[in-house]
Amino acid sequence: MTRAGLTPAVVVAEAAAVADELGFDAITVSAVARRLGVQSASLYAHVRDRGALLDGVTALAMAEIAARMAPAIAGRSGRDALRGYADSYRDYAREFPGRWAALQRRAGPAAVASTAAVDVVALTDAVLRGYAIPDTERVHVVRLLGATINGFVTLEQIGSLDHRAPAPEQSWDRAVDALDLLLRTWSALPAKDTPA
Repeated sequence: MTRAGLTPAVVVAEAAAVADELGFDAITVSAVARRLGVQSASLYAHVRDRGALLDGVTALAMAEIAARMAPAIAGRSGRDALRGYADSYRDYAREFPGRWAALQRRAGPAAVASTAAVDVVALTDAVLRGYAIPDTERVHVVRLLGATINGFVTLEQIGSLDHRAPAPEQSWDRAVDALDLLLRTWSALPAKDTPA
């Protein structure tokens, strides 16, 4: 028998709590069912399988980041918007490490097509409008932003930045400054032929 009030959103939220408390890899249908006080079979009325559960957490994390990012970049452009954008990711990773890990995986089609993913893309576009980035170069810029932010956050989470002064916060400031400078001068980079 399914517990009253059990919905896909409730199941995904509980899976996200598992991720933050025990790690993303600890998310299983049975672990979530135990926490909700139901049999595993009861959850299959709300999520197809573990993959769908993981994608649900990924979409939830994107929605939560978008909700933080929107006010962080609103009315700002250039470096100020870039800083709000980057800080939204970093702060979220610090507060919700398991949910952050959900973003460090190849998402399934449902997560990629989610409203949350569309919102994050739109907010990224809003930040990039503050720079003269040609449309043909946008994908490269987005990949660079993702690699820089994710790489820094990952190194910070595992303690790799703790062994030497100055504090990571100063390096974060410099990283945002460097990204801003690069984005402001991106159009001056030599064009590369794109293979057909």
